[in-house]
Amino acid sequence: MSDGATDDHRGGRRDGADAGAAASVPRRYAAGTVARAYAAATVRGTTGLAPWLAAARPRTLPAAIVPVVVGLAFAARTHALDAGVAVVTLVAALLIQIGTNLANDYYDFVAGADTHERLGPRRITQAGLAAPATVRAAAFVVLAAAGLAGAYLVAVGGWPILLIGMASLAAAVAYTGGPFPLAYHGLGDLFVFVFFGVVAVAGTVWLQTGALAASVLAPSLPVACLATAILVVNNLRDIATDARAGKRTLAVRLGAAATRAEYVALVAAPYAVVGAVAAATGAAGLLLPFATAPLAVREARAIFRRAGAELNASLAGTARLHLLFGVLLAAGLLA
Repeated sequence: MSDGATDDHRGGRRDGADAGAAASVPRRYAAGTVARAYAAATVRGTTGLAPWLAAARPRTLPAAIVPVVVGLAFAARTHALDAGVAVVTLVAALLIQIGTNLANDYYDFVAGADTHERLGPRRITQAGLAAPATVRAAAFVVLAAAGLAGAYLVAVGGWPILLIGMASLAAAVAYTGGPFPLAYHGLGDLFVFVFFGVVAVAGTVWLQTGALAASVLAPSLPVACLATAILVVNNLRDIATDARAGKRTLAVRLGAAATRAEYVALVAAPYAVVGAVAAATGAAGLLLPFATAPLAVREARAIFRRAGAELNASLAGTARLHLLFGVLLAAGLLA
């Protein structure tokens, strides 16, 4: 598959797709910042699916899977699961995650946050593997597909799911795009906590049971904390480049020391929550996630030793912790 976007250096002409992307750059970004971002990437023809599979960021997908799995386990304690609804719920969650990743790829590039100085995994827009306009279009196609899956879920779950779906799709774009990008104003952590934790777990339970109890908050909080911890590592790594690009993440606002403290709190909190619930209810199965405690301690210690690109190892470790904790929490709920 070719993105069809090349630069004609002899005539100084940019083709339609790339020119369209340049014209669509939000005015709030300084021209110099955008110019540097475009100078850092030479868009060229790309074949094959490999760049797009990378752009989907497979390692981030457990952040969409875990809350659905935990929500299903919580619902299964009192109701027989509807397998069809469960599958569509998971598909919708994955599509929203992938669509958010693609939108983030595009919007961070045009904002100048993703440049040749990037310390994290390569992004296809920043690396010149696809035209900005092509990545933006792909993001909206994936989010539209999520909307189609969501339409079925709305038919099952009614207006609460409609509200959740509309908010999730809007937030997927507003995370780094739109007139008030959440990540650029220090609200990315809150976005992840709410949508990849509390809302995702509660929404899954609602779709299976048609009701919600206050007790659903307990399993959703650990999921929310660990999903947010993944973002915190990412933002800690990128403090310097984000600050230069005007991306005022919470990490940029707090500074490295406070961000590391935030990370430790987010990693420790899930154990406090499940421990307290297990003690209060006598549900010994909820202690299963404590098997991941050595990994949590290791990552909490490492966050103080690592900096810059070294934090990519912490990113992978935290994602692994999130997945293992979530699987064991689901198993504990069913025990």
